[in-house]
Amino acid sequence: MNSATLSLAPSFDLPVMKPLQPAPASREFKNLRREVTEAAIVVLTFDRPDSAANIFDRATLEELNAHLEAIERDATVRGVVLTSAKPGIFIAGADLHALATAPMNALREMVEFGQRVFSRLAALPLPTAAAIHGASLGGGFEVCLACDFRFATPDKATKLGLPEVQLGILPAWGGSTRLPRLIGLPKALDLILAGKTVVAKQALKLGLVDDLVPHEKLLAVTLAKVAKAGLKPHRATPVALLATNNALAGNFINMFTRPKLLTKTRGHYPAVLKALEVITSGVGGSEANSFKLEADAFCQLAQTEAAKNLIRVFFLQERAKKIGFGERAARPQPIERAAVIGAGVMGGGIAQWLAARGVSVLLRDVNTDAVGRGMAGISKLFAEGVKRRTFTDVEARTAMDKISPVVELPSLRRCDVIIEAAVEKMELKKDIFRKLEQLAGPDTILATNTSALSVTELADSLVARERVVGIHFFNPVHRMQLVEVIHTPRTDAEVVRRALKFVQQMGKLPVLVKDSPGFVVNRVLMPYLVEAARLFEMGAEVTDLDEAMLDFGMPMGPLRLVDEVGTDVSLHVAETLASHYHRRMAVPEVLTRLVKNGLLGRKSGEGFYRHQGKEAVVSEEAARFVKDDSAANLDRVELELRMVLLMVNEAARCVEEGIVSGPEDVDFAMIMGAGFAPFRGGPLRHADMVGVANLVRAMNKLVDDGEDRFTPCALLKDLAVNDGKLYPEKGVLL
Repeated sequence: MNSATLSLAPSFDLPVMKPLQPAPASREFKNLRREVTEAAIVVLTFDRPDSAANIFDRATLEELNAHLEAIERDATVRGVVLTSAKPGIFIAGADLHALATAPMNALREMVEFGQRVFSRLAALPLPTAAAIHGASLGGGFEVCLACDFRFATPDKATKLGLPEVQLGILPAWGGSTRLPRLIGLPKALDLILAGKTVVAKQALKLGLVDDLVPHEKLLAVTLAKVAKAGLKPHRATPVALLATNNALAGNFINMFTRPKLLTKTRGHYPAVLKALEVITSGVGGSEANSFKLEADAFCQLAQTEAAKNLIRVFFLQERAKKIGFGERAARPQPIERAAVIGAGVMGGGIAQWLAARGVSVLLRDVNTDAVGRGMAGISKLFAEGVKRRTFTDVEARTAMDKISPVVELPSLRRCDVIIEAAVEKMELKKDIFRKLEQLAGPDTILATNTSALSVTELADSLVARERVVGIHFFNPVHRMQLVEVIHTPRTDAEVVRRALKFVQQMGKLPVLVKDSPGFVVNRVLMPYLVEAARLFEMGAEVTDLDEAMLDFGMPMGPLRLVDEVGTDVSLHVAETLASHYHRRMAVPEVLTRLVKNGLLGRKSGEGFYRHQGKEAVVSEEAARFVKDDSAANLDRVELELRMVLLMVNEAARCVEEGIVSGPEDVDFAMIMGAGFAPFRGGPLRHADMVGVANLVRAMNKLVDDGEDRFTPCALLKDLAVNDGKLYPEKGVLL
């Protein structure tokens, strides 16, 4: 058994630790060490070797079980405290890789074993407590719920929650059972059904933890509380909880909540509905029965396509945090100084995001009015962040002080990166970059935030073309996690590596793309939006087009999205892509006519919809631009199919042309950058699920009807011949 004496700061009055006797069979413990204080309080410290995070895999569960067995047999023990040796993680949750690849019988056994181990902790006849610093999520919080007390630090790193429904599953190591019994059914449902993660202050307010303690005193305070408790505490159920935690209330809440969830999810996220059923059914009965409901539901959900796809998305997010480029090299130095050229919505949003993460930013625009508007927008973003408690007032002011607004550019030699976010006009961008090249240092990254223009053409206008890269943030910057990093045939490999690390340093998720018109997201998204506009001018109703795609699982209908982006912006991107892809992305006349008549969408008050605050009704003005009724009789299923087919086809072309490393890059980009239905796993994962051959047949039928834009690409044709897939199948959840 691994054991060590804790190093204690005398000012905190911590009791001196001494090792316990070795566990049975003298087995070696790698993930969890056991120590004891002079007051006979056992401290179990999670410390996964060679990892920044603690997770619950089979080995860790077995170690915890063995330690609990030893504690049960030792009559001298007076209490137990769980803690972590990681600087920013308590326990991140269960080992999803192990769960995702386990066969179904092993999966059920793992779930039931976790329940037994945590129940063993809960049943100890002595006081137990969790000293929580850092992320305590999923299984990491479920083990805390099995303790009598929970103390947490108020640090930003400390976050608690049961986010399993976001992965298509539910808390099944006792979380769905114990949380309602701790804080009441309504509050527990609010957290679990939304998969919420809360910061420490919210956790205290909700009753998830008993108190907040500074990090340096956390262990001392927790040990003192356990020592003072003496015997196993008995907590009487508050009257307020008795009113909701019973079978009658559970049935009523289920009946009231289920229709709302169905409306919100359109039935696409079975974990939300199943969690509601399990929690409301389990709260009125025994814990044993509730645990069985948890395990049965978990194993049922694990077999759904939604769970498989949502867990894949999680893995892709983790992959993006670590992705590199080319041969392994020395880790690039962090970006400390940046310049943002253009103080509009995008430039201001980028500057605000960088400053909030400690980067000193020079923000430039053509005149003082433009710069002033940019700074006002940034100030508003920080004010909203303070209101949401993302920042404190001090943090917001400190970040604002890191932004230096200018009209005339000084030397930029000390800048690590310059990001151009000017108007989408190639000649203007070339002029800007020629000036930036003269002002920048020899190692400064020259980046453009263009959403569709050729980064190669822009680079070729410079001498230092090897330092030019695309770093395409999405709007709004403070909400959208994806960033496309675009490299040209001339971009130096080290510049690409530095750009990727910069994006990761800023807390964004990069996808690496070879320069190509529209890159990935706009290239795949525009045929879909253009087709929606084309179907509209062919007589399809706005509501039918948008509702069809909402039913498919998109967060917003295509015509509503065009309005939100702006019909003028959509037209510009469509024209840019049409100049490269010609007939398959021909611009529908309705977009041109809307822009010509000043119907620019939300920003002008009217587009396909008439906008009044948050409300929107179908525009009667836009109806004037309907050309015929050839699509008027298409039902929503047919409308959906046409729009989805074009996304799938263009996504497959991105893989076929090698502008990304594989189908997972396209799917990840479309989910994170365009909101493609996450439970479907992306357009190419969706193609596999439906069957590539089935989609190709549907495309060919439309081509036979004279609609050549649906011609399937060579990759899809080849797969269809052999009933092939874009992805290999793996495991239960993968």
